[in-house]
Amino acid sequence: MSMFLAIKSQCLFPNQTHFKNRPSELVLPQTVFPKFRNGPRYRNCILAKAEDKARENSERQLEELTTSSGTCDPLCSVDETSSQEFEATYQPKTDFLKAFAILSAAVTGTIAINQSWVAANQDIAMALLFGVGYMGIIFEESLAFNKSGVGLLMAVSLWVIRSIGAPSNDIALSQLSHATAEVSEIVFFLLGAMTIVEIVDAHQGFKLVTDNITTRKPITLLWVVGFVTFFLSSILDNLTSTIVMVSLLRKLAPPSEYRKLLGAVVVIAANAGGAWTPIGDVTTTMLWIHGQVSTLPTMKDLFLPSVVSLAVPLALLSLTSEVNGKGQNSAEVLASEQMAPRGQLVFAVGLGALVFVPVFKALTGLPPYMGMLLGLGVLWIITDAIHYGESERQRLKVPQALSRIDTQGALFFLGILLSVSSLEAAGILRELANYLDAHIPSTELIASSIGVVSAIIDNVPLVAATMGMYDLSSFPQDSEFWQLVAFCAGTGGSMLVIGSAAGVAFMGMEKVDFFWYMRKVSGFAFAGYAAGIASYLAVHNLDISLPTALAQIPFLHGS
Repeated sequence: MSMFLAIKSQCLFPNQTHFKNRPSELVLPQTVFPKFRNGPRYRNCILAKAEDKARENSERQLEELTTSSGTCDPLCSVDETSSQEFEATYQPKTDFLKAFAILSAAVTGTIAINQSWVAANQDIAMALLFGVGYMGIIFEESLAFNKSGVGLLMAVSLWVIRSIGAPSNDIALSQLSHATAEVSEIVFFLLGAMTIVEIVDAHQGFKLVTDNITTRKPITLLWVVGFVTFFLSSILDNLTSTIVMVSLLRKLAPPSEYRKLLGAVVVIAANAGGAWTPIGDVTTTMLWIHGQVSTLPTMKDLFLPSVVSLAVPLALLSLTSEVNGKGQNSAEVLASEQMAPRGQLVFAVGLGALVFVPVFKALTGLPPYMGMLLGLGVLWIITDAIHYGESERQRLKVPQALSRIDTQGALFFLGILLSVSSLEAAGILRELANYLDAHIPSTELIASSIGVVSAIIDNVPLVAATMGMYDLSSFPQDSEFWQLVAFCAGTGGSMLVIGSAAGVAFMGMEKVDFFWYMRKVSGFAFAGYAAGIASYLAVHNLDISLPTALAQIPFLHGS
């Protein structure tokens, strides 16, 4: 340490007699500096300065970690949370008791249930297991178990019970193969779409959209953010749209109640925008892939209700004091990352790949996931070509993007869809559909109820269960029931912050409280939801038909 101080002293005062009278100026004469620079003390000085700078950087990073309270970038993994926060919140005794209770319940259930009982009471066993698994998904945060793992465990267990209760093992295998083929189409589609979006985002391609928002007037900004998110979500998934737009809000408005309301508008707009296009929301995508809805009729019939479900909350929020009663105008724009080289090209190709999927399906008759994989392959080759030899830009290529996509989300969909398919194979969903038809004859009420329930629990299993309960012989393609299911399941999640992936992302990024959202936003979101259903029923009862010229477009008609 003393040696380091001596070297540092030599750096600062190589020859004190050559300084001016005022020490603060510390100016070396030109005749002395070359001699000093060529000597060994100058080299020691460089080393000392480098070590000093490294120490300052380490101290600054440590200070940032200790003062950030464990927060992380919106796109970071939960695994990157600081160790200080983990140590402050970790309760080993409580977690051990939770794990012990769940393990004890599993062992007890395994001992109590034998194959003969399962074979005789298959429906009861599967319903109980599905209920327990679903509770594990709903209370994921309390139990500290990831819902993806719970979903996969539930799926395998349900199919084991189905294999025991089926008339023969061959029947169960045939049903499982059929279910796996259908579920895989959705999973491959999601993986391809998420990778394309991640590549575009890595190139900062979405800056082409977000940088054009220049207004700072509170009411105007509210509407602009809402409709930009609405149309962005119709092409991307609602989760990605929410992450992009909430990140943008941080350079449009300072932390305040107003910015929270802007974030809530992003959630409502993302869910509404994803409901009227086949690729905008995973539930609409599921219905589209399995043939319950087609491209053009869905877009034509659900566009107006989706706009209404957004416009009504925007109009009501515009009257609140947080938006209308305070001078929130701000010219402050925070710095953002620059677009990567050839980012515009990547944005154009990625956007074109997503939009081309319905066209590919109509032209070839192949499943949509094939069109998505085609677009991913094209974008993969392009990014490899434009970044050839650029070792410092490996993160912009597909292999790195694959490591950043939400793989656990795709596995959650896999587990849920396989679980629901087991209930369908056992005939449980058909029995439930018959019960609902007997006691709730109104299909509009059934679809509306699905939307309300989707605000509490995940809409993916709800829609998957509905698809298993009602087939195309009960309700044909593009019938009022399927379109209402697509709309209600997509927009109903906005009524609670935990009702959609967009809401959960916003909740984590802006540290929004569940009860704040319920108090400030839920009523407005419900008003938009009800107004959207009313507008759909009104327009549908008017029996508006497509213009002849538009209906004859080959890649839109019946695709």
